[in-house]
Amino acid sequence: MNTNSSIKEKLELIRNKISEAEKKAGRSEGSVKLMAVSKFHPSQAIEEAFTAGQLLFGENRVQEASEKFPPLISQHPEIELHMIGQLQSNKVKKAVEFASCIQSVDRLELLKEIEKQCAKIERKIKILFEVHTGEESKAGYETEGSLRESIEECAKGSFPHIIPCGFMTMAPFTEDEKLIRKSFSSLRELSEKLRTDYCELKLTELSMGMSGDFITAIEEGSTLVRVGTAIFGERDYSK
Repeated sequence: MNTNSSIKEKLELIRNKISEAEKKAGRSEGSVKLMAVSKFHPSQAIEEAFTAGQLLFGENRVQEASEKFPPLISQHPEIELHMIGQLQSNKVKKAVEFASCIQSVDRLELLKEIEKQCAKIERKIKILFEVHTGEESKAGYETEGSLRESIEECAKGSFPHIIPCGFMTMAPFTEDEKLIRKSFSSLRELSEKLRTDYCELKLTELSMGMSGDFITAIEEGSTLVRVGTAIFGERDYSK
């Protein structure tokens, strides 16, 4: 990919690759959503992506997102922001004010805090359950039992301000495609089982795949890919 390409051109290229991957996998056109991960990138880059038709964005850090997105969302309410980084309980209050979804729910205690803070402002929020399928350093539910405990509480109606929508994972940081594919396929298989067991919940979202592995993720059933570097370029970590 030409590093001098505009964000609009890069978005178009990624969308074309997603479309090709859908066709090759025998999936319907438009079955995979594209999230532009804008962490460490300025508001100007987000506005450029928005102008090119991108509405779904992802951020890792609440503090950074809170500085960039509320002004943009007030101007363009059609923008949807998902928090995708590991979320500390003390950051939940701020996150639920502007995020439409928290993809990184990895423990029951976090669900309780999200419900508490959403109830205060009478706001509902979507969530994904993050499942640990890769390397040791990654967050996520590590056992099916602990994941089921959280889903059970949602199914019982314990969290009326939370809308469970599906699952998220991060593949291991490796060049071994077999390991990456196993990470994605294991989440797909688990999600299929849980959707059957908790059919009262609409657990249809599968957030899998990033800049380097989103085609593999689509082949394995991803419904949402999280692409940052391939859209915005390398990040400036000094900011």
